[in-house]
Amino acid sequence: MPEGSPSFPATFSFDPPERIANWRSLVNWLLAIPHLIILNVLQTVSRVVGVISWFAIVFTGNLPEGLANVQVMYLRYTLRTYTFAGFMREEYPPFGFDTTATDPGDDPRVRVDIRPQLTDRNRLTAFFRIILVIPHLVVLAVLVIASFVLTVIAFFAVLFTGRWPVGMRDFVLNVWRWGLRVEVYFLLLTDTYPPFAFT
Repeated sequence: MPEGSPSFPATFSFDPPERIANWRSLVNWLLAIPHLIILNVLQTVSRVVGVISWFAIVFTGNLPEGLANVQVMYLRYTLRTYTFAGFMREEYPPFGFDTTATDPGDDPRVRVDIRPQLTDRNRLTAFFRIILVIPHLVVLAVLVIASFVLTVIAFFAVLFTGRWPVGMRDFVLNVWRWGLRVEVYFLLLTDTYPPFAFT
């Protein structure tokens, strides 16, 4: 499975199983509730860390490594949870809270690596980050709706065949890759503007 834009400092890869138990589409989202609750808390923490990061970059031109690593952990946890809740896999994702930029490899199917830019940050683009990300948010809103529709269709495909249709799965994963790049930019982990690329 391709990882996305190699020039952007964030990659997400997923190793899909050949088959999934038919009942997974019925229960994975229920089994994911503990992860979804934790993810909700982590999202709140991420937003607070984002505000602190904004002040750190605007006033010092640097992003503290500890703040960056908390954001990376949140993004990694998000994608691990989504792939399970979206019944793309059977293995339960680990409750992993490693605050490292490089994926620790404790999830056999999902790998998320992010290379945060810690020094020599562009204070001007950091200051206006919320405005700069708006074009991506508009495109992503449409893509997320399309990906939701495909997930509903895939629900029945998995229920009756035990397989996510490959084209649909790739579309959803690419939407998540796009979302990851936008989050990495929005959460101030990089000054590299995310590409408008569907990979």
